[in-house]
Amino acid sequence: MTADAERIAAELIGQDLGTDPFVAAVRATRMPMIITNPRLHDNPVVFTNNAFCRLSGYEREEILGRNCRFLQGPKTDRETVARIREAVRRVESIEIDIQNHRKDGETFWNRLLMAPVYDTDGVLAYFFASQVDVTLERERLKGLETSNASLMAELTDRLRVQQEQERELAFTLKAARFGTWSLEIETQRLTASETCKEIFGRPVDQPFTYADRLAAIHPDDRALSVDESRRCVEEGTDYDVVYRIHRHDDGELRWIGSRGQPFFDANGKALRIAGVSTDITDQRRSDITRAALVELGDMFRDTECPDDISFAAASIIGRTIDLSRVGYGGIDAATDEVTVTRDWTAPGVSQLSGIYDLRDFGSYVDDMKRGEEICIEDVRLDPRTARTTEALEAVNARAIINMPIMENGRLVAMLYLASGRARRWRADEIMFAREVAERTRIATERRRTEQALAALAASLEQQVVARTGELQHAEDALRQSQKMEAVGQLTGGVAHDFNNLLTVIRSATDLLKRPDLTPERQARYIDAISDTADRAAKLTGQLLAFARRQALRPEVIDVGQSLTVISDMLGTLTGSRIRIGIDLPETACFTNVDPSQLDTALVNMAVNARDAMDGAGRIDIAVRPAAFIPAVRSHPAVEGQYVAISMTDTGSGIAPDKLERIFEPFFTTKGVGQGTGLGLSQVFGFAKQSDGDIVVESEVGRGTTFTLYLPRAEEEEIVPAGEAVEALADGHGTCVLVVEDNSEVGTFTTQSLAELGYVTVWAANAQEALAELAKDASRIDIVFSDVVMPGMNGIELGKEIRARYPDLPVVLTSGYSNVLAQDGTHGFELLHKPYSVEQLSRILRKVAG
Repeated sequence: MTADAERIAAELIGQDLGTDPFVAAVRATRMPMIITNPRLHDNPVVFTNNAFCRLSGYEREEILGRNCRFLQGPKTDRETVARIREAVRRVESIEIDIQNHRKDGETFWNRLLMAPVYDTDGVLAYFFASQVDVTLERERLKGLETSNASLMAELTDRLRVQQEQERELAFTLKAARFGTWSLEIETQRLTASETCKEIFGRPVDQPFTYADRLAAIHPDDRALSVDESRRCVEEGTDYDVVYRIHRHDDGELRWIGSRGQPFFDANGKALRIAGVSTDITDQRRSDITRAALVELGDMFRDTECPDDISFAAASIIGRTIDLSRVGYGGIDAATDEVTVTRDWTAPGVSQLSGIYDLRDFGSYVDDMKRGEEICIEDVRLDPRTARTTEALEAVNARAIINMPIMENGRLVAMLYLASGRARRWRADEIMFAREVAERTRIATERRRTEQALAALAASLEQQVVARTGELQHAEDALRQSQKMEAVGQLTGGVAHDFNNLLTVIRSATDLLKRPDLTPERQARYIDAISDTADRAAKLTGQLLAFARRQALRPEVIDVGQSLTVISDMLGTLTGSRIRIGIDLPETACFTNVDPSQLDTALVNMAVNARDAMDGAGRIDIAVRPAAFIPAVRSHPAVEGQYVAISMTDTGSGIAPDKLERIFEPFFTTKGVGQGTGLGLSQVFGFAKQSDGDIVVESEVGRGTTFTLYLPRAEEEEIVPAGEAVEALADGHGTCVLVVEDNSEVGTFTTQSLAELGYVTVWAANAQEALAELAKDASRIDIVFSDVVMPGMNGIELGKEIRARYPDLPVVLTSGYSNVLAQDGTHGFELLHKPYSVEQLSRILRKVAG
């Protein structure tokens, strides 16, 4: 020890001990070493070797004389420093890792081994400290610790998740009433969970064997379960079966669904089947109940007799709930007697029919009278039926439900359900029976009401027919009366106009008979006759249009021109005390409608205005283009291109409460016999059919304005009135077969055609015409036939000629034909009577073409 102290002292004072191996070893070793002197202030470093200088980055001169704390820095652990200081204070050896800082600030882990050095007297002389840089070791250790910690954390998390999943699975299985089980194939050993035992009604603390399971299964389903197990093993597919069981504890019938899968060893040998079982009774019952209600609805639809409905409903209840007896009975509340026509019974149970005293079956009658349902699970145990058990069991009623049917607070009937064995009535069974009973009550009442109404309808049918006939007769009489009134009003004006026209013709013919007429005056009288005949034909055409007795078809017309043409007739209808003013736009307005329908609508509007003014006043008619139909009768405004025809009178006006009804058929504000109420309804119908509308504005005492809106059309080619007639055409020998039953007209027509150079053949009827054609049709170039003839009419003749001689043209003529008015011309050219020779010549030349 003395030698060591001397070596340290010599080193401290810088003496060179030459080849002293201790000094040489301390200086040459790679282990950093320092010596501190605790006897000096602050225990400074008094010796350091080169290895320590390299470790710390300081020069020897920067180290000597300083306390070791210069190596400490921000990352140095204070607790570690405190432990080192405590070891110095207690003069004890210590080995510890401390994080120090080099001169350049870099941190490193330093494993410090410090020990005290005593002199020969046992007095503390120095502290010797060796240093080791363990940074890499610490980092590797830290990495290992981190990895271990991560692995432990992951393992812990996995264990925790697994435990949680197992708990969740166990909770889910238990909450969902899934019972787990495992069946070993070779030993038939069954392992079942507590839930599985509960499903089968077994105590959870007692064994539950495979034999117990098979014994619980309904006999009809037992083979199904065994076969499914065998198939599962043989085919290696999932086990899936549904069967019924009788629970061990209460004997209740339940539906069970079981699913599982087989497990095999490495050699393919089946080891076990593991799976779950669940009680699906509620689902099955719901399905059965839903199917029963569907069947009930179908039965209501297809069954007519109310008693059959009740019996069928009882059958549905009995089969669905598995009962022995279900039926309806009417109750006399005064005598407590129930009348049963028939009830539904299970196989082997006799039906009931007749009158029974309810009190013979129990003392619950008073409860039913208060509207209470009677539910008894075992008649032997219930005090209300304990004394009548024998009577109840005689009709297979060990457990019963009696549902009262009340009307106005009185017991009038009951639905009874009976089971031949004691049973616990479930709430869903009672609810199902109650729903069926209520639906059946409604259905039977509806059917009885329908049958009563049908009987009433049958008894009233003859009265209705008779009354309808009377009303039809009265309506026809009213229509005829109004029609005759309208015809009478029109006839007066028409007769006046026709007499004027006939006066002109008669006067002109008388003057033509004078021998001293000059050619100019003769031509003037002939022109007068011709013009007057045209005016008469025009007036006849207007009358036919008003009566809707001509073939009708829509065409593009100038509304103003149409109004101008009909103005004379309007004047005739309204009378001389009513002035008619017509205001037309500068630009013509066109619409695509049936001209006769438009004329009829205008006539009806004018007649309505005339009657509103008592035959005296003013009617103003205006035509204008319109960009929309205003809102009317709760309909919004409609934009578009329209022609508005307004007719304003100075009459009495229409009360506001009648404005909404004036377009209804047969509604009229006029007195009895003064109007049919059909005129404005025709105008309304015409407007709607033409994609237009009619609007009315009226103020009581100041008059009314009706505005008819019709869709505007593009102008088409319209032959102007008074267009020059082509000159008479020469027939050049064209042969015309004239078919006319009137001898005067036939004679005049053939003579006129002969004057024009035509060759004519006259037939008095269709049969003669066909006979002439049969002789030699090649000589005939044109057939000119009247429409109205006895026997075959002109249209029928034309069709027959078209069928026999397709290339032979046919021209028809008629002053009026109901057939033309209804069906049209069928493609034939039509010449209206009266016609001129010029018109006849032109149409014959057209078809001869």
